This record gives sequence, C-alpha cells and structure tokens, in this order.
Amino acid sequence: MYSLLLHGKLQKWRHLRVSLQNASAFSNPFSSATATVTADASLKHGRKGKNFTVSYLVDSLGLTTKLAESISRKVSLENKGNPDSVLNLLRTYRFTDSQISSIITDYPLLLTLDAERSLTPKLQFLQSRGASSSELTEILTKVPKIFGIKKDKAISIYYDFVKEIIVADKSSKFEKLCHSSLPLEGCKQGNKMRNVSVLRELGVPQKRLFTLLTTFDSGPICGKERFQESLKKVVDMGFDPTNARFVLALRAVYQMSDKTIEERVDVYKSLGFTVGDVWEMFKRYPYFLRYSEKKITQTYESLKKCGLLEDEIVSVLKKCPQCFGASEQKIENSIETFLGLGFSRDEFAMIFKRFPQLICLSAESVKKKTVFLVKKMNWSLKDVVSNPAVLGYSLEKRTVPRCNVIKALMSKGFLGGEVTPMPSVLAISGQTFLNKYVKIHDDKELVAELVAIFTRGCVS
Repeated sequence: MYSLLLHGKLQKWRHLRVSLQNASAFSNPFSSATATVTADASLKHGRKGKNFTVSYLVDSLGLTTKLAESISRKVSLENKGNPDSVLNLLRTYRFTDSQISSIITDYPLLLTLDAERSLTPKLQFLQSRGASSSELTEILTKVPKIFGIKKDKAISIYYDFVKEIIVADKSSKFEKLCHSSLPLEGCKQGNKMRNVSVLRELGVPQKRLFTLLTTFDSGPICGKERFQESLKKVVDMGFDPTNARFVLALRAVYQMSDKTIEERVDVYKSLGFTVGDVWEMFKRYPYFLRYSEKKITQTYESLKKCGLLEDEIVSVLKKCPQCFGASEQKIENSIETFLGLGFSRDEFAMIFKRFPQLICLSAESVKKKTVFLVKKMNWSLKDVVSNPAVLGYSLEKRTVPRCNVIKALMSKGFLGGEVTPMPSVLAISGQTFLNKYVKIHDDKELVAELVAIFTRGCVS
C-alpha cells in the first residue's frame, strides 16, 4: 500500500505541485434570588476576565482586537503575573515578538503554564540535547504544542521529528525522512510519525502536517490499516494533497464507517440530491457528510423558511454545502436581520440564492456592511440584492479602503463623468485594484496620497 502511494500517486501530485507553483442552579439548595445573584456575579466575572484577556493580548503582543477576542474564547487570564512570566521567559530564550505572537495565537494555553516549573525545564532539556537558539525558536514557533508535552522522552521524539521535516523541506531536492530514531511501529507515536511522513511525501504542507501531529483529535494518523484505507479513498477521489480539504476529507473518511457513509448518502438522496451531487458536495466541503440525519433534515426544513422551493434549496446547497452547518436559530436570525434592515422576504430569498454564504455571517457584520453601503456609498437595497457577494467582503480590509480611494478620485475629477461600477471595483483582486486605480497615475504625490488613503482604510 505505502509503496503504491509513494511511487504511483506521489509522482502524480509532484507534477501537480509544479504546475500549481507555476500558474448550574439545578442542585442549588438556596433561593432563586441567591442563585440569580450568583449567576450575575459569575457572568460579570466572566466578562471581566474576557475583557482583561483581550486588552492584555492587544497591549502586550500587539494583536488586533478581533484576533484577541477570538483567543479570549479559548483562554481566560485573571491578571498579568503569570502571562508576563511566560513572555519574559520566551524573550530570554531569544524568541522574537513576531514569533511569540505566532506561538500565542496557535497555542494560547501557553500563557497559563508555569514559566518556572513547567516551561523552563523543557527549554533547558532541549538545549542540553544540543538545540541551538535559532533552531529552538524556529521549531517551537512552528509547533508550540510541544510546550504542552509532559514527558522528556516524548518531547525529544516530537522535537526531533519536526526538526527532521523542517530540515528536509529546506533542501533543494525532495528528501525522504530517516526513521532510525523513531518509536517502534505499532505504538501511537510511531504510527503518527510514519503516517505524517507518508502525507508529507504526497505533498501535504508543513503547517497541516504539524497540526495533525499535535492536535487532540489525531485519530486519522494514529493507526495503520485504517489510515491506509482512508488515505487510498481520499487520493482516489482526486483530492489535491496541497489543499486544506485533503486533510478534512481524510479525517471525515477515517471517522466514518462505510455503512454510516452509505446511510448519509441515502438521507441526501431522499431530499432530492443524486449520488453524484453528494460526492461533488463532499469535495467542496468534506465535513458536511458527518452531519447526522436529524441535523441534515432540520437544516433543509429551516431553509424552506427563507422562501425557497425544494429544487431551489437543492441547487443552493449543491453550491454551498457549508450551509448544512447553520443551525435553525442561525437561519431564523439571518432572516430577521435582513427584514430589520428593510429587505422584503422575497429580496432575502433572492440574496440567499445568489450568495448562500450569508447564512454564515453574523448579524452585526451584515448590519455594518449594509449600513456602510447604503449610508456612505448611496447604494439602494436593490443594489445589495443584485450584488450580495459584497456582504462577504471584509469591510475594513477591502470595502472601505477601496471605496475611499474611488471617492477621492471622483472628488479630484480623475474619473470624469464615468460611472464607476462599484461591484466590479470590490470584486477584483487587491493588486489589480492598485494597478488600475492607484499606481496608474503619473503624479507621484497623488499616488502617495491614494496609497495613504487605501492603507488608512477608515470609514470616511
């Protein structure tokens, strides 16, 4: 099996890579009033902890507020004592601010570990084995979860394996990994590393390999026969190992029996999808096949409330199977959000058919983007209905900066009487936009001014 994959399919994906490169109150005995006070205090304490975590991450690491808020859902900091000790320790070992930010983003729990009792011994142990400062910082930045491993032997094994991959991938020619120092075949660590080696030689990128190696849910790469069978299925389906969906598909196939997969396909068939539809949807969004029958039918019925006919629902879901992940409440909230902004139910149905991803957007995001387009750019609601994809663009990174540049050009008379098609302006790539509307001008002062407006990106 391994031989077949590494000599047959491997060659196919190597050629492909070259082409791509080129192109709690229930048991409380006290009164309900006491329970309410306790709950309120708990909520207030939780909010305080989250607010402190966000401000700490922004002030100490320079992270954006949005990223800090995301991290605060994974870890809560009570004060700056322990996290400061962790950051100071990393800086002592010559981790740069950029590396530290990357480490905390990938593994925020590091800030809760004991710097003196937990982290220092691990760093000292790795140094005692000959790890240079640059090597240490590079490897631990790429795979920070090594910090969380408790036993020295396990730390040593994972560290050496990651180092071997990094060194091999820096080589000018593709190198097979040497496994003489790895655990014996049959143990969990040994299987994980051998399977990761197979995936590397198929072309799976480093970042995804390391995520698989250290993630809690590492089942797909722990076994042997099951791994081989699942990998063969995914390769035969035509998934590109360099694409993120390859690993998602491998995980889905590994975790589901043939019987379960067949049952899921039957559920989709009962709703009007063909077997071919199901597998095309799987290629777009592998996770969708893991939804239960109850979840699938519930989402399907909820989408009827959007005003779509059954064949329209099938058509939309074929294009965007991610919508199966939307809860009934999420769908209802989306409808109410658009109605609250002044859209009719028919207009909402039209927007959904044209841009089904809107179901996955938050109410706050939809409101901010719609208000900006209508209030600042003088769009009508019908303009939004006709071009709903604009709701999927980042307001701060794409929509506002580009609109500000266009408004500046219009105010200076550079666009003349020409009507600028804003949907097209927002749809083109960032480089194309800069080339067409900023860098095209001969006046260096104007170009500098437009670049400043584009970079500033504030709502004006």
